[in-house]
Amino acid sequence: MDRVGNSRRTFMAGAAAVGGTAALATTAAAAPAAAAGRTAVRAAQSVAVLGGGVAGLTAAHELAERGFRVTVYERRALGGKARSMDVPGSAKGTRKPLPAEHGFRFIPGIYHNLPDTMRRIPFPGNPNGVWDNLVAPPEMSFTRTGREDLRIPLPWPGHKPADLTLDEIRRALTALLDTALGIPPLETAYFVNRGLVFLTSCAERRDATWEATPWWDFIGAGRMSYDYQRVLAIGLTRNIVATKAEEASTRTVATLLEAFAFNALGRGADGPLDRILNAPTNEAWIDPWVEHLTGLGVEFRVGWTVRDVTYGSGKVTSAVIEDPQGVRRTETADHYISAMPVEHARRTWGAGLRAADPQLARCDRLETDWMTGIQFYLTESAPLIDGHLNCIDSPWSLTAIQQAGHWPDRDFPADYGDGVAVDCVSVDISEWDRPGILYGKTAKQCTREQVAREVWAQLKAALNDTGLVVLKDSTLHSWFLDPGVDGIGTPHPTNDDELLIHPVGTFHNRPAAVTKIPNFFLAGDYVSVDIDLATMEGANASARAAVNGLLDRVGSTAARCTVKPLFRAPEVEALKRHDRTRYRLGLRNLFDLG
Repeated sequence: MDRVGNSRRTFMAGAAAVGGTAALATTAAAAPAAAAGRTAVRAAQSVAVLGGGVAGLTAAHELAERGFRVTVYERRALGGKARSMDVPGSAKGTRKPLPAEHGFRFIPGIYHNLPDTMRRIPFPGNPNGVWDNLVAPPEMSFTRTGREDLRIPLPWPGHKPADLTLDEIRRALTALLDTALGIPPLETAYFVNRGLVFLTSCAERRDATWEATPWWDFIGAGRMSYDYQRVLAIGLTRNIVATKAEEASTRTVATLLEAFAFNALGRGADGPLDRILNAPTNEAWIDPWVEHLTGLGVEFRVGWTVRDVTYGSGKVTSAVIEDPQGVRRTETADHYISAMPVEHARRTWGAGLRAADPQLARCDRLETDWMTGIQFYLTESAPLIDGHLNCIDSPWSLTAIQQAGHWPDRDFPADYGDGVAVDCVSVDISEWDRPGILYGKTAKQCTREQVAREVWAQLKAALNDTGLVVLKDSTLHSWFLDPGVDGIGTPHPTNDDELLIHPVGTFHNRPAAVTKIPNFFLAGDYVSVDIDLATMEGANASARAAVNGLLDRVGSTAARCTVKPLFRAPEVEALKRHDRTRYRLGLRNLFDLG
């Protein structure tokens, strides 16, 4: 859950692109500009980065390389929703605590800006920095309840096909035929046609017509079969954008499907479709990043909460920030980059700041929803697939991955916990407002214990349903639910880590990184960038755009940050130009059969 959230949300989009394929501008490697930047920027140029998630750390990285004095203020923990965390009280002896996380990381090949940053973060023994800590699972699955699971290989050079038993081959073929026959040929053809319509649609049609069209309506789900609705409408949308298919913008959903389809075909990709880290996130990425930035001179103030961004005389004059002791302080800098999640950032923007740039007020229309992780620690590794699984029939829209096997340099029981837990199944809960199968309550209505029991039951319903016992109660060691969730089971549940969602019209309310206030900039997964989805890639790209805007404002001669867009297939550009003419004449897309 890509999740920045949602990095992990984009897992389902990639899986769909691979399944669909089977069924049917500039480079990111920009060299660090540290030397040129440090000579181009006066020593007095200071920047307060308000927020220490992926957006804030990216902004700090780019600014420090260009000679700015940077202070990062973070209310809780560096890395934000992307970080991993310790399970309190779980360590025994010399072991580290059990590793937990807001949701599993997923860094697909469609990302280019974030991987560029990762290559520039040193890691011992890695010529390409922490980027070399990315590993590619060789398969994924659509996990069905009461039916055989659809197991899908993710081909890529260097991938070794999984060794399958005769029974596993039988089950895989059964699932393939079951899924193929579950969606009638005419419906499949219609879905493919809708993909062709979007692929050849011009930017104007995408930004206007398709942004205003729910995905459910675009693919005609209301008149289709159950499997069509569950897999291609509800399943896709809940996992990509954590919103309802009846509400999700076609522009957002289809843009990601298009990108993943090209990634699966090896077009415009930084790497394999599905990539994860080879260790807990902080060990593989966040901690080395913070160490590198500290070496570049970045100062970190963790436990400091931004309360207000003060505006006066046509610019931001200070930030009111509460320190770890609860004392409010007035912090000043030459420039300010707001890098907090939108639901937290907009509370710090007063009337004067909003009046100075109306796009800030439009951010009040952006919507967030719940998408939260839970980890189950096992005393025996479960016989799950070697990659992500998506429980597309589960009421709470669960996605999961078993992690220890992807951490080759870690001995899980020797390195973590009490020595009894040997693996971790990390699960994302995408649906919090639909009744479950145990208690008949939504996740928000359940207590933390009930959420854990319900998710475990839904996993077993999806995995233990065709004669195999994949998950056993006797192997469940413990569980850990994201601490950002509070008050569930009461009339007032809260979530400190909500996720930006993308109902129709959202695109037009997303702000630019550069504001009309000369020393104030925005970075975060809600900022308007080419990847129209709240992801770590979006957070990274927006921070680069914010830094470029700041460099322009101060007249710096430092090299600008590279911001690479999503891949555009050159062979369809002529059709898009043709569609632009049709759109301006009020005509449908050439392939749109209605």
